[in-house]
Amino acid sequence: MLLLRNIAFYLAFYLGSVVVTSGTLLALPFSRELFRRLVHAWSAWHRWCVTHLLGCEVVIEGKPPTEPVLYAVKHESFFEAIDTPRLFPVPAVFAKEELFKIVGWGRAGRAYGLIPVARGAGARALIGMIREARRMAASGRPLVIFPEGTRVPHGERRRLQAGFAGLYKALGLTVIPVAVDSGPLYHRGLKLPGRITYRFGEAIPPGLDRAEVEARVLDAINALNS
Repeated sequence: MLLLRNIAFYLAFYLGSVVVTSGTLLALPFSRELFRRLVHAWSAWHRWCVTHLLGCEVVIEGKPPTEPVLYAVKHESFFEAIDTPRLFPVPAVFAKEELFKIVGWGRAGRAYGLIPVARGAGARALIGMIREARRMAASGRPLVIFPEGTRVPHGERRRLQAGFAGLYKALGLTVIPVAVDSGPLYHRGLKLPGRITYRFGEAIPPGLDRAEVEARVLDAINALNS
């Protein structure tokens, strides 16, 4: 049964992805709004496949605010990365600059409003990133960052990337930490049924020093590690 669930998931999700992503690229030159709707449809299709084919229940604890904030999300698997447009309304997500070099994907990512993170590229790149993030927030879009910088195995606690505190200080936004425990189920290969939980933590106000904000975010995004 587990193998059949996985076969059904991979066939349905990836074949559906070919159809939807082809549609997004065709829609992009004509309608930015239709393009975004198709991106959200792709994310919603993934969530449907996870719940109905893999047999995973997705539970959300807490309620996100309506005003633009900076969401700091735990990163355990590809699940939460693909699920981000389903979880948040038109999120502006910080993504590794390397991803924007992928043919097709890079153009689509910029059109959707993803924000390239150029690690080690100097002050000019950082200023550009902050300017773009402020523009997105001013338009009412939530900002989403995976502050660990990469996927971290469930149960492992890893320091946040050095740039997170600087970004927090520069943006002056409230931070909402989000814990997620997708790692034990959503493996690269054989995925398992069960429950995946998102937990929205308490709001962290702007203006804290680096040590305090990092400690509070780290504790909150690891709240489901036990």
